[in-house]
Amino acid sequence: MRSFLACIALFAPAAAMAAPDVTIDSTAFVERTIQDTSGKAKIVLEAPKVVTPGDRVIFVLTYRNGGSQPATGFVINNPLPAAVSYEGSEGAQPIVSVDGGKSWGALAALKIAQPDGSTRPATSADVTHLRWTFAAIAPGQTGKLSFRGVVK
Repeated sequence: MRSFLACIALFAPAAAMAAPDVTIDSTAFVERTIQDTSGKAKIVLEAPKVVTPGDRVIFVLTYRNGGSQPATGFVINNPLPAAVSYEGSEGAQPIVSVDGGKSWGALAALKIAQPDGSTRPATSADVTHLRWTFAAIAPGQTGKLSFRGVVK
């Protein structure tokens, strides 16, 4: 049952702000290591039919401005599925939230409040949301963003 629930949770949708003509497609893949015909290890990406704790997952967000005008002030907010611990992003680096999207910043600058009133530096395991901001996306322009995680 845990594997099934984790698989469902992998498809957290991204939300776009201030750009009605920009579409976003979100896809998740599980990274597996298999043996090729010569016996060498090879990394492949598969659809996440069943995921288990420890599986590495790659999320790919593809965006496209289908409008006739530049999309200015374009923001993608992507909640990280609760069943996944953030490992990092490739390409354009997002700012992150560790408090459910209330505050944002570079991971190294964020703190986590402790029960005794003290704080500790936030870690990648604390990330709850990712955000990418674009000054403008030209008409017809497309792009991809990706990030990695591990199923808890």
